[in-house]
Order: sequence, then structure tokens, then C-alpha cells
Amino acid sequence: MLAIMFVGSLVMWIGLPLGCLYVGSRVQDATNSVGVAIVAMAGTLVVGIVTIVPVLGFLNRKQAEIRAARGLDTYGQAPLEGVLVISATIAIVAFAVWFFLFAGTPPIPVSDGK
Repeated sequence: MLAIMFVGSLVMWIGLPLGCLYVGSRVQDATNSVGVAIVAMAGTLVVGIVTIVPVLGFLNRKQAEIRAARGLDTYGQAPLEGVLVISATIAIVAFAVWFFLFAGTPPIPVSDGK
């Protein structure tokens, strides 16, 4: 159950922003309007969060029920909180690696003296 929550939270931190960028790029390509693309991205983000967060909460409740049925202690929201913190940390590190190593432009403009 924790693995499913982990995958779901990675989808929230990585997949959802990438999906929003994809939707925005399609809308901007179709309309040639950055404003409409930003509105579409914001709408996609809201719909995605409203969809993913309740699913993660449901999985956390089911995990607590399963632990209770086995006679183990339940930890309330602690498993979901831990999964979210770990997956957010992984997403931040992945973004930093991409930004500093693979983005193609230096993050800090450097003048070569010309």
C-alpha cells in the first residue's frame, strides 16, 4: 500500500506538472495565446490535484484499516506524510539535476569579458 501511495505522490509531484506543461503547449500551439495556455495549465493543475489528493487520502485510510485488521498499531496520517516528504525530496533533487546538468543553459549568467 505504501508503494502505491509513493507512486501516486510521484505522479503528483512529477507527472502532474509535466502533464500541465503538455496541455499548455498544445493549447498555445492551437490558439497562439500564452494567456489561454496558462489558464488551461492552471485548470489542469487544479483538476489533477483535486483528483490525486483524495485518492492518496483513501489509500492512507485503507493502509490504516489493513494494519488495524492485522492487529498492528495505526499511525494516522504519518505514513502518507512520510511518503509525500520523501517523494517531494526525490522530485526536487530530480529537478535540480535536470536544471543544472541537462537544461542546456547555465543557471547563472557568466560574462566572458567581451
